Amino acid sequence: MATVTARPADFVEPVGTLGRAQALWATIRRKPLGAVSAAVLVALVLTAIFADVLAPFDPVETRPEIRLQAPSWAHPFGTDDIGRDVLSRVIHGARISLWVGLLAVGIGTVAGMIIGLLCGYCEGRLDLVLQRVMDAIQAIPGLVLALAIVSVLKPSTTNAMLAIAIVIIPGNSRIVRGAVLSTKQNRYVEAAHAIGCRHPRIILSHILPNVTAPILVIASIWLGNAILIEATLSFLGLGTQPPTASWGLMLSSTGRAFMEQAPWLAIFPGLAISLAVLGFNLFGDTLRDAWDPKLRH
Repeated sequence: MATVTARPADFVEPVGTLGRAQALWATIRRKPLGAVSAAVLVALVLTAIFADVLAPFDPVETRPEIRLQAPSWAHPFGTDDIGRDVLSRVIHGARISLWVGLLAVGIGTVAGMIIGLLCGYCEGRLDLVLQRVMDAIQAIPGLVLALAIVSVLKPSTTNAMLAIAIVIIPGNSRIVRGAVLSTKQNRYVEAAHAIGCRHPRIILSHILPNVTAPILVIASIWLGNAILIEATLSFLGLGTQPPTASWGLMLSSTGRAFMEQAPWLAIFPGLAISLAVLGFNLFGDTLRDAWDPKLRH
């Protein structure tokens, strides 16, 4: 007869960082595209951090004698109309795009999360007033709103970042508000109220951890959209200003003017934008599957 060893009554299954890491690894094995997107994003981040080391040439150095050269061993992505190395400018453009995307999404996500938590938890007049303000902002198309904000302020990278953050806030707040309203109906929240827990503790300990998954997914998706909006603003001359290397600016200046004569000027910045956006979107889906308890199994 087989011997069955009983577990101690106080035995607790290991959870926390190790459990989440194991769940993440299992999800990556089930979704190899998520692993590929993570590798792409890591490479993108490392490229942005070590752009000065990786770039073979100065991105703003002009050499008219080699203008509009096709891709070669010396210049793998070719040169632009004033002799600047396109590969070096694409590498340095990753720094601008990630910097604007991360800061804009960080500001917009945190602000939207705070507004959504307050509206969903407090409800009442505060919810009514804040949501009407969010509705008014969201009624304006995001790109049009960003264009208006940058036009009123001044075309620059910083103002483009602030404009993107403002565009992000309303949608984030509405999604977080909906998740909070749903989480509030759970029994453990009612129990926390019954035993006299303070409101900040209930929000931080019982509600916020359960709305983390949608916040992470929103942020990861918005990172790709923020890069697109920044590229659009730079393309229209309202974002990053010359001679700074920016993917959108490269498409606008030399890429559009010499599209037929030198197509590589538009192809490589466009591929960089597409790769970054696709990587963030796929990685967001993987995070959702790994950290959302409803989808983990």
